[in-house]
Amino acid sequence: MDLRKHFKIGIVTLALLLLTGKGQAQIAKDITHDQAYTALLAAKEKAEESKVFVNIAVVDAGANLKAFIRMDESFLGSIDVAIKKAKTARYFNIDTGKLGELTQPGGIIYNIEHSNGGLITFPGGIPIKNQEGQIIGAIGVSGGTIDEDRTIAMAGANSIIDGSN
Repeated sequence: MDLRKHFKIGIVTLALLLLTGKGQAQIAKDITHDQAYTALLAAKEKAEESKVFVNIAVVDAGANLKAFIRMDESFLGSIDVAIKKAKTARYFNIDTGKLGELTQPGGIIYNIEHSNGGLITFPGGIPIKNQEGQIIGAIGVSGGTIDEDRTIAMAGANSIIDGSN
């Protein structure tokens, strides 16, 4: 690997640390089955209220799929997108929409979406924090507009912060 590639990786890492304000290790606590289910159901309820048919994925602290639902009539192509949104949010501990702002042409991490087997850098992926503020997983939603996806994902993530479980 040449020096320029190492330098670019270092800059990307530094940018993400500065952006998130955290220099902590990624894996601390893990989302429980009950918390994953709570987030999934809260997001599903929000989607139903909005009459939006989506796929919802919850990943654990290691970005492994923990819970998933494909609502009836949701797009098949959105299955992979929902899972990748959740993984992307967890890999970088950031709302995928905010990450997307940094990946635009000329952005400090332009083309990062080609790393890690493919990332999703538009809204709909949200880190999930516990009541102590530790990131324990992430949720990804796909099938509506990007604003609908983000709103539905936020409902799922907030259900854990708000102490629903």
